[in-house]
Amino acid sequence: MRKNINDSMDDLLVKYLLHEATPAEQEEVQQWCSISGANKRYFDEFKLIWEQSRQLAMASSINEEEAWLRFKQGLQKRTGETPIIPITVKKFSWLKIAAALFFVLTGAAVTYLYFKKQNDTTPVFVQSQEKVITDTLPDGSIVTLNKYSSLSYTKKFTGDTREVTLKGEAFFNVTPDKSKPFIITANDVTVKVVGTSFNVKSEGNKTEVIVETGIVEVAKQQKAVRLKPHEKIIVDKSKDDLYKQKSTDELYNYYKTKEFICDDTPLWRVVEMLNEVYHSNIIIGNNKLVNLPLTTTLPADSLNEALHVISQTFNIHVEKKDDTIVLK
Repeated sequence: MRKNINDSMDDLLVKYLLHEATPAEQEEVQQWCSISGANKRYFDEFKLIWEQSRQLAMASSINEEEAWLRFKQGLQKRTGETPIIPITVKKFSWLKIAAALFFVLTGAAVTYLYFKKQNDTTPVFVQSQEKVITDTLPDGSIVTLNKYSSLSYTKKFTGDTREVTLKGEAFFNVTPDKSKPFIITANDVTVKVVGTSFNVKSEGNKTEVIVETGIVEVAKQQKAVRLKPHEKIIVDKSKDDLYKQKSTDELYNYYKTKEFICDDTPLWRVVEMLNEVYHSNIIIGNNKLVNLPLTTTLPADSLNEALHVISQTFNIHVEKKDDTIVLK
């Protein structure tokens, strides 16, 4: 059965906390703490609350009797045991106020943590519009968004994964973290990596992934394939099959490097890329020109300048007819 200690013991404990106890009284309190683990934990909790609350205690107008009762009940719950000598304080009302402030501060902490968590999961939406932009994600990963693309993610990556959603095209340079995979959702395709660099393009019903460094897992429904450097995959929304293939050029990187890097690249492939980027209609008017290898860099900010370099390199004529450009 629990018993109440007399006022002299109450005063002794308070004097100890006020550093007013004599050496003999200090020893008595220390012996009381050593009687049981419950006493020691009870006193440690009590001392912690005292030290954190004393600076604000005198300014409080909280109902101290009610708070004191809650304070004692809270200590019992936190320690999980009842001390052999329960403490009741009658003469030092500001100690009760300190206990009340403990509950106020605890409530404020809980509220702060709740809203902090809510703030951490606030959605972030980045859209590039007419310019290529670069964004740094919460984990330090760097993303370059091509024009008219968008990326959404939370303000802070919580849980066991780092998840983003992409619409359009982006180049990712992901910060390595084996304990927290980086996951991109584009259309109905999931791209999962740990730390690597790669390009993702989601357009219409197709999603293309090209790996530059590291290993990337591309999944659709229950199927998945792993891509290594210089490999790519084009996933068709209307088809279930996943087939990877070699990536034979670096033209996909044009919006990041601001130039088309051609390394023994067939002319037909260069023309295909120019048509895609500039929404143009360039055709090769002579079959002998189709596979001519081009090794140079073309400016990515001007179709006319790119065509001029091609013309000078192969000594061919560029003819414009309405919306069509003919190379011959």
